Amino acid sequence: MLLLVVAIAVFVAWSWLSYPAIGYLLYDLSTAIEAKLYRLHKIVVPIPEMTVSTWQGGPYEATSSVLMLHGYSADKNLWLRFARHFVGQYRVIIPDIAGHGETGFKAGGGYDIPLQAKRMIQLLDVCGVEKVHVIGNSMGGYMAAWLAAHYPDRIASVALIDPAGVTAPEISDLERQLGKGHNPFLIHSREEFRQFYAMTMANPPWVPGVVLDAFAQRYQQSRDELEEIFRDFRASPPMEPRLADIKCPALLVWGRKDRLIDVSSVAVWSKGIADLRVEIGEGVGHMPMVEQPAHTARLYGEFLASQRSHLPV
Repeated sequence: MLLLVVAIAVFVAWSWLSYPAIGYLLYDLSTAIEAKLYRLHKIVVPIPEMTVSTWQGGPYEATSSVLMLHGYSADKNLWLRFARHFVGQYRVIIPDIAGHGETGFKAGGGYDIPLQAKRMIQLLDVCGVEKVHVIGNSMGGYMAAWLAAHYPDRIASVALIDPAGVTAPEISDLERQLGKGHNPFLIHSREEFRQFYAMTMANPPWVPGVVLDAFAQRYQQSRDELEEIFRDFRASPPMEPRLADIKCPALLVWGRKDRLIDVSSVAVWSKGIADLRVEIGEGVGHMPMVEQPAHTARLYGEFLASQRSHLPV
């Protein structure tokens, strides 16, 4: 009887410990398969401070390149289903931003927007890309806007998807929780992660529960790192004083149901950027390129096509 109890206990412990690992395995396998199908290759790029893990695809000799920047706490994999629509015509570069994904975190490494943007310029230098179309979501949108304002000779156009960087006239669910001293990105349990995940998208793609629980564990393990990145990112200089410096063609896409950054931010960006096209998606949350990858890619593709009368970049 004792042996049976011990065997059951060992089995339960093994199942509990290996359960998130199964989720990691499924997620890594599925992203690797998708990347292969979409003709994207994992390339590690050395820059002065670190090595940056990237997905890259499309013709190396393409006259136009696209840099895709993910948001805070995310990684390069979020762009896969969006990027597939561009690898036939553009050279596509999708980095894990410093502190995220396989690029990794270094305590005290500096994760403010000006420094992160500088790293993207270093990445482009090593990749041999002189000028690029940049698209970013959330924190990545903040970086994209900063690049357009501060490195105008390197940026052909900028597309912003629910970007951070300005103060929204209306408070979001995220800001309301932060005001109460709770940061929903800093996860302590699977239940907390499920609540946070529900905030990120209004219409998320289906993901197996075991994979979501693996994400929850990863967030818990990275809590201290995410807290430092968040502190640096939030302390960055606001974009409002520099919006008028964005002279390149610009596209702003926003999900009407964004709970992290309120859609009222559109008015601020629209007032500051002279050449700005705006698209607001109904029934969409904070990550349109994940919730509606084909539709969002069509909007972006039309935006890029409208610039073909310009000199090649």
